[in-house]
Amino acid sequence: MSIEVGSVLQGKVTGITKFGAFVKLSNGSSGLVHISEASTDFIKEISDVLAVGDEVNVKVISVADNGKIVLSIKQTMEAVDHKKDFSFPKGSSSFENNRKNANRRNNKAKPDKGFDALMSSFLKNSEKKLSSLRRNTEGKRGGRGGRRS
Repeated sequence: MSIEVGSVLQGKVTGITKFGAFVKLSNGSSGLVHISEASTDFIKEISDVLAVGDEVNVKVISVADNGKIVLSIKQTMEAVDHKKDFSFPKGSSSFENNRKNANRRNNKAKPDKGFDALMSSFLKNSEKKLSSLRRNTEGKRGGRGGRRS
């Protein structure tokens, strides 16, 4: 079975790396989903949205002459927005749950502060670091402003 660019296939995640996930397709071949093509939202780590064993729908973006297949989950999700009756295959509920949990974690991480509060916090922290640096390098030979005898 030949893989055509633009076709949507079902696959299973077989490996996770820092830059993407490897997916084994239903015809036996495998391809790579780059981290930028894993979700419509920004994700810091691909493990936030995918796990080994997840079944996902992927769209074939390109097939290189050497046989490397580039896949996208994001483009199938964009197609879902246009088709309301589309459903994810079995096992992909963990994908959606991981994405929701990641969004919840990101929203709780930082309370909403005003610019002035953030700026004053930054100035306090930087002044503490500079004074600590000065204190540690002042008495040592060769340091800035150090005493020489």
